[in-house]
Amino acid sequence: MQKKNIVLLCLITFLQGMVFYAAVATLYRQAAGLSVFAITAIEGISVGLSLLLEVPWGRIADRIGYRRTLIVCNALFVVTKIIFWKADGFAGFLAERLLLAAVISGISGVDAAMLYLSAPPEDAQRHEGWYAAAGEAGVLLSGLLYTFLLSGRYRDAAGWTVFSYSLAALLTFFLTEVRPSSRRRPDCSLFALAAEHFRVPGMAALVLCGALFLETGHCVTVYFSQLKYLSCGLNDRMIGLAFVAVSSAGLLSPLSDRLTRRLDIPAAGCGLLLLSAVGMGALSRTGSGLLSVLLIVLIAAASALFRPLAGALENRLIAVPDRATALSMNAMIGDGLIVLLDMGLGRAAEHSLNFGFGLCGLCCLTAAGVFALFCRQAGQRGAAGKS
Repeated sequence: MQKKNIVLLCLITFLQGMVFYAAVATLYRQAAGLSVFAITAIEGISVGLSLLLEVPWGRIADRIGYRRTLIVCNALFVVTKIIFWKADGFAGFLAERLLLAAVISGISGVDAAMLYLSAPPEDAQRHEGWYAAAGEAGVLLSGLLYTFLLSGRYRDAAGWTVFSYSLAALLTFFLTEVRPSSRRRPDCSLFALAAEHFRVPGMAALVLCGALFLETGHCVTVYFSQLKYLSCGLNDRMIGLAFVAVSSAGLLSPLSDRLTRRLDIPAAGCGLLLLSAVGMGALSRTGSGLLSVLLIVLIAAASALFRPLAGALENRLIAVPDRATALSMNAMIGDGLIVLLDMGLGRAAEHSLNFGFGLCGLCCLTAAGVFALFCRQAGQRGAAGKS
């Protein structure tokens, strides 16, 4: 097993988590002339392009190898950060997100496949947790540096982000290629592969649930949170500290495996989803800055604990040999839902931020119902042994 890959992948995602402007990403774009709807519309367009590129990239990765795919995509990742650094207005930020769509769709599934194949399957959720925590640690460190060294200097923060992504691209060259242990079968059509893949009981429900919850949580913790802080009267330094607190919650990801072992899969998954729904509902009602920060930290923690569980389950359900293609198909389905979510939630929040939070809460309730359906279809009842 290539355990070296796990260390390198964690270092790469740590460096790519160091987005120094992340604490003020929405404010950065607004300062460059973008409205909230323009920001979410660009995001929706980007995700729509990712949707179209997911499966082609997956097929390419299964043929040229995961390492080569990551080398190309991480190099392009650096280019997207340079564009963002220099962007000024709608066209620049749109160009950045369009190229980013190609990058994300290329990496999507490939990093997860390499992580899964580099160690025994029973360790998958634990490694998913550490991988996610490494990314959040990068976010946390960059948030601290922004708060105490770069506060209010948006363009300088973007410049430092280019540097961290360049280091990540260099580390990609040291990865070792991994391949599925099963022999490859003759190529089959995408339709046949998709039919076989989604015939696995619970696969479709798991993909829909994960996309619905994780993107809703992303909107709340990344985009809407900054607007909430402003409405509660927090200044730039306080927003930076709030961002650090929210980012710290992401370090809980390694505890996901322990939580699942202590509870069973339905209780752990549905509990996290319902807890997030309550938090989003409360955000729609409060005007307190402190309470808002605490609630957003709670939602970030629930997302951090749910992501490794969903990722491990998704990988274990895959029955076809073309793992990257299968994961890309899952991402394509999720991206289609995300396009609708980003535009719908963005428009709702622009009309009324509190209404936007309330709608996010309803999305989490729906995700809990879909996760319960997944558990019934896939027969998930036990804890660690079946997770």
